[in-house]
Amino acid sequence: MSGERLGTVLSVRTGRVRTQARPEWDERRARPWHTGYWKDEREGPVRIGALGLEGDEQADRRFHGGAEMAVLMYAARHYASWRALPGLEAMGPGGFGENLVLDGADETQVCAGDVLEAGEVRLQISSPRGPCADISRRWNAPWLLPRVLETRRTGWYLRVIEEGVVERGDVVSLVERPHAGWTIDRLLRIRHAVPRDATAMREASALTALAPAWREKFGELASAR
Repeated sequence: MSGERLGTVLSVRTGRVRTQARPEWDERRARPWHTGYWKDEREGPVRIGALGLEGDEQADRRFHGGAEMAVLMYAARHYASWRALPGLEAMGPGGFGENLVLDGADETQVCAGDVLEAGEVRLQISSPRGPCADISRRWNAPWLLPRVLETRRTGWYLRVIEEGVVERGDVVSLVERPHAGWTIDRLLRIRHAVPRDATAMREASALTALAPAWREKFGELASAR
């Protein structure tokens, strides 16, 4: 398992909070939209600390950022499929607010708890990305959020185990897998399954490396009637 190659870093991206106009269909369009969704390409080494990439910001820290969502990674192989849809012709690295673009594995191949090395940093997959309406706002496409949930091409969050620098072209290696079989895709299927699979949810709630918020949610859903 040690050193298994998952791919390479295709892009490293950060963004500052900015104010954007909301699309006409947005029910909150009368309010300013403060967002860090737009991420720009970074050249050369970029430092990743405990709370994420140097120079990166999140507008609403209640739902974004923090130790369990320090870094957002997205699979490069998805962009071509998104670009085939109307209005998404410009989709590419940064299009989903991601910090690191992985040219290699995707949600069907990486698991909660996977420990990854890239450059000097060691990261651990903490959870699937729980997409929000900002994805639709960014692309002025109200249908996009449901499509992301349907396809489960969400990306995933990572916590930082060892700080350091990363840059485009770094190899991403899998060095530990404590929850084999618990892929990001599987967790998303369980989370949104109808009817609910209470047994699978209870099992997911016991995954020690899964982010606490996800473990708690799976536990609540497993017990709900």
